[in-house]
Amino acid sequence: MNIQSLVRNTSPVLLRLGNNKNRAQSHSTLTWLTAALIAFVSLTSSASAQEESASAHARSIKIDSNVVTEHETKILGKRVKYSATTGTQPVWNSKDEAVATLFYTYYQRTDLKDSTERPLIISFNGGPGSASVWMHVAYTGPRILNIDDEGYPVQPYGVQTNPYSILDVADIVFVNPVNTGYSRVLPKADGSMPSQDEQQKMFFGVNADISYLADWVNTFVTRNNRWRSPKYLIGESYGTTRVSGLALELQNRQWMYLNGVVLVSPTDIGIERNGPVKAANRLPYFAAAAWYHNKLEAELQNKDLTELLPEVEDFTINTLIPALAKGGFIGGTEKRDVLKQMARYSGLSEASIAQNNLDVSTAFFWKDLLRDEGKTLGRLDSRYLGIDAKQSGDRPDYWAELTSWLHSFTPAINYYLREELKYKTDIKYNMFGNVHPWDRSNNKTGENLRLAMAQNPYLNVMIQAGYYDGATNYFDAKYTMWQLDQSGTLKDRLSFKGYRSGHMMYLRRDDLKQSNQDLREFIEASTPSKGAPAMYHRTQN
Repeated sequence: MNIQSLVRNTSPVLLRLGNNKNRAQSHSTLTWLTAALIAFVSLTSSASAQEESASAHARSIKIDSNVVTEHETKILGKRVKYSATTGTQPVWNSKDEAVATLFYTYYQRTDLKDSTERPLIISFNGGPGSASVWMHVAYTGPRILNIDDEGYPVQPYGVQTNPYSILDVADIVFVNPVNTGYSRVLPKADGSMPSQDEQQKMFFGVNADISYLADWVNTFVTRNNRWRSPKYLIGESYGTTRVSGLALELQNRQWMYLNGVVLVSPTDIGIERNGPVKAANRLPYFAAAAWYHNKLEAELQNKDLTELLPEVEDFTINTLIPALAKGGFIGGTEKRDVLKQMARYSGLSEASIAQNNLDVSTAFFWKDLLRDEGKTLGRLDSRYLGIDAKQSGDRPDYWAELTSWLHSFTPAINYYLREELKYKTDIKYNMFGNVHPWDRSNNKTGENLRLAMAQNPYLNVMIQAGYYDGATNYFDAKYTMWQLDQSGTLKDRLSFKGYRSGHMMYLRRDDLKQSNQDLREFIEASTPSKGAPAMYHRTQN
């Protein structure tokens, strides 16, 4: 309130006082009231100024923005020119109000005469709550971390050319969901922030996440004139849940059809693995990690990994699952035979396995395999080693691989976005954002992916997984693929690729090269010849 309105509102009171018969008393009261008003105006003006000053200096991200830079690189020995657009794009609610803004980075090849039919890759990481940083500056993008050939950080921190990037064959947009990267929830019209319950309903759950991201993708594709492009989703870890659900959501709610979905180190995507299956499916991963650390007997150690694993998988399916299904009623002889084989394939002692009733947790495996050496294994990549305060216990003190990765990823992405891509803001880049509690109910994303494939004859799915990943192990990924379509009618459009590394299999140089090549071939194979109709044909007898 300003002084003019105060005077206007109090004038009748002052006039009445002025007409009072007791002039002295009126004068005294008038003087007091005037002084009080002046003091009140001074205080409110000061508060208003402070409020305006605080608002002007509030740390915030632009709701709708972009910065474009031009670049040149070499991919597979050939020169490629491209633009990089970093920016924010709003998320709108059903009333067309901006309720959040998502930060993205969009790479587009610029040395082609016509990019109308050029594929577009829409890339998501996982968590939930993880930024797009991991695949952005380590896998498919044109710039990757300064790391050694096995994926360990080296200084000085920063980025280098990715000679295997798929930017030569497809444009890529890396998307940061709400509260990851620079993406943020926005205040409501009255300036207040949505409550935690309101935010969860809008953003933080399996289905809420899919719904708002599908709408955001529609806007992005429209703004960038990409409706005619073959489109692909790629998601890593929880991002596989996200893109599996998005496939159907984009088709049925946004009328946007895809050519491919790539699941990197997939979660269960709503396909349950419980009881004996959950316990048994760990063994092939145990064998891979034990083989890497040279903990198997000579006969197995001398085999190549890809020769060993089918043998362990066969034992898992045909012997271990049935044995675990018998629980405490398994026969003594059978139990001893199973114990012996589990110890042989896992590198653990028969005693350790027996003490766990044949159900060895991954945490115990990470702690126990190299216990005698005083080392623990990494969770997401079991090639990495850690050191605990005590050799005793049944789980590691920390995840060796994640601390290693954060060494290099955090400074690299902050440097790269600001100094090379020229996007500058005081907002903190959230490697992991606050998105919890996450509503995991009604997760039907696997079934939704199957239905999307059934509805769309063009849609193909590829799974990529690292053999040394203990968080989302490669054999679980295979199992998910097998269970995705139990009819078997879609299996010709489902494929699996394994790599000699962990959760982020692309960190290892040889796997970076191979996994990107597998993506190229997948894109080529899932792009139909010109004029080929999206239709099914009757089977000829």
